[in-house]
Amino acid sequence: MKNYFKLIAVLCFFILVSCTKEEEKAVVHETSTVVDIDGNTYRTIKIGDKWWMAENLNVKTYNDGTPIEQAQNDADWNDSVPLFCKYNSNASAPGLLYNWYVVTNPKKIAPSGWHIPTDDEWKQLEQALGMNATSASNAGWRGSDEGLKMKIEGGQGWTRFGDLWPTNESGFTALAGSCRLPDGTYGNPGLFATGFWWTSTDDAQNNEAWFRHLDYKNPDVYRSHTYKGYGFSIRCVKD
Repeated sequence: MKNYFKLIAVLCFFILVSCTKEEEKAVVHETSTVVDIDGNTYRTIKIGDKWWMAENLNVKTYNDGTPIEQAQNDADWNDSVPLFCKYNSNASAPGLLYNWYVVTNPKKIAPSGWHIPTDDEWKQLEQALGMNATSASNAGWRGSDEGLKMKIEGGQGWTRFGDLWPTNESGFTALAGSCRLPDGTYGNPGLFATGFWWTSTDDAQNNEAWFRHLDYKNPDVYRSHTYKGYGFSIRCVKD
């Protein structure tokens, strides 16, 4: 009889542990949607205390109805006026690429009630995923696995590298949209390998702007500033 009760106790323990692990895996996110002026609907996700787009911006019109100038050909990519493009005219590209002059245009491209995040708001996102404040303020590759928590899960949108496996634990659903260089050429290795996102924060000392970068070979997040003539993706955050 004693052995019987011991067996029952052991079984109950394993059931409790199993249920606890399943509950830990089942992360529940608050989600919603937002619509831009062109009628594009984006999934949104609450991370920490802020609402973020869970998709890259795809709008071609400013909020006042003025079209944003498109520069698809290399020769048309002028690094001193607001421009957008589709990565190498590839239909698989997740959203559009914009230079920084679009980001700060007073006509605005974020949906009503939303804005392009500052460098500090990106830091808050990273810290909500486990990065400490000191690391978040550093330049270069920082953190540990925050990049994996931001990328769409599994091998859906990123080239597989070693044992790195994106989890999208955050719900941010980062996709590898690559970039466009100031001379008009497109980033290499390109789609499914790299992703770049503008912040709205100017680095006035160097006449550059801050951005974030994810790479298929790295589990963490890259922070730096660069020339404003690059074409990067954009995510928006709720006011």
